[in-house]
Amino acid sequence: MNVLAVGCHPDDLEIGCGGTLARYAAEGHTVTYCHVADGSVGHTVILPEELRVIRACEARQAADVLNASYVSLGIPDLEVNAKDLEVVKRMVTVIRAAAPDIIITHSPEDYMKDHVEVSHLVFDASFSASVPHFGEGAACAIAPLYYMDTLAGIGFLPTEYVDISETVDTKLAALACHDSQIAWMREHDKIDFLNFVRACAMFRGIQCGAGYAEGFRPCMTFPRMTAKRLLP
Repeated sequence: MNVLAVGCHPDDLEIGCGGTLARYAAEGHTVTYCHVADGSVGHTVILPEELRVIRACEARQAADVLNASYVSLGIPDLEVNAKDLEVVKRMVTVIRAAAPDIIITHSPEDYMKDHVEVSHLVFDASFSASVPHFGEGAACAIAPLYYMDTLAGIGFLPTEYVDISETVDTKLAALACHDSQIAWMREHDKIDFLNFVRACAMFRGIQCGAGYAEGFRPCMTFPRMTAKRLLP
């Protein structure tokens, strides 16, 4: 099975579905890791041009930990626009190249504009990718779309869970690759982000009877529903 995960910034996928992606890879599925924004303004000291390069390197390292192939659209932070036709076409190209059987992305009710725009972008582009005369590359089927958890799980009630008890350490190892963010949050916000994310996974695990888990909701629009269990 081909799995495409689309996050907004470098580290969003590790936070929301890193354990699930690690499970997919361990079970022999092909995983594509894509982030849309470049993470260039996520620091108070490192300037955007330098941070853009650092965060791309960190994301590639994290994708390697998750045994996923890496793609970035490189849109500047806070400038993601789901209505930008050229950005839609670029996402269509990514989707067609991945030929996904399932797509995972942000909830449309996530906590900040870039995340919400990515959710709408993926919804639009995953349909547009099925239209033969739109964009570049061969058209592909409309893949089932799953929304991953919000940061800290606020406002998000999962309807499906993935037990990541055996891959939570891989999830956190991938997240730890984003040292520029982990260190910045420790210094600037006084947050131990690795512990924060572990605690969230433990909380979702409590809800579904697992040691650690990640929560998801399927996009319930025609023709994206399926009777198959696509999550691990």
